[in-house]
Amino acid sequence: MDKILQSTGRGRKVTVTNDGATILKSLHIDNPAAKVLIDISKAQDDEVGDGTTSVVVLAGELLREAEKLIALNIHPMTIIAGYRMAAECALNALLKRVVDNKEDAEKFKSDLMKIAMTTLSSKILSQDKDHFAKLAVDAVIRLKVSAYCLKRLSVFG
Repeated sequence: MDKILQSTGRGRKVTVTNDGATILKSLHIDNPAAKVLIDISKAQDDEVGDGTTSVVVLAGELLREAEKLIALNIHPMTIIAGYRMAAECALNALLKRVVDNKEDAEKFKSDLMKIAMTTLSSKILSQDKDHFAKLAVDAVIRLKVSAYCLKRLSVFG
C-alpha cells in the first residue's frame, strides 16, 4: 500500500511510496534507538535492496523485549549473550534443514525458481514474477556455473 509523505519545509514536497527505506530516510529522528533502526534499514537497503520494513520490525521487537528484560534488572550483556545464543540456535536449525539438489537437475531448477519467485514477490515486477523468475533461472542454468559461483551470484536492481 502506498503512503503519502509531505515535507514540513519550504516547498512542501510530496512523495508517494510504499518503500520502507524511503519513509525512514525522510524522518528527522533524535532518539538514539530510532536512529539505530534507521541505520539498520539503510544497511539492509544498501546490501540487499529489499526487506527494510521487515528488518526494522524484527529489530524493533528485539529492542522491545530487551527493554522488558532490563526492567527486570537483567544486565544488558546477559541479554546480548542470550540473543547471540538464539541466533546460533536459529542458524543451526536452518543448517539441519539444508537440502542440496544439485545432482537432480529438475529439483535444482525447481529450487532456483522458488528462490527467484520469492525474491521478486515484493518488487515492482511481482505481477510478472513467473516470467522474470524463469528468465533468471534459465540464465543461471545456461551459465553452468559451479556451486562456488552460485554462492556469489547476485541480482542487482
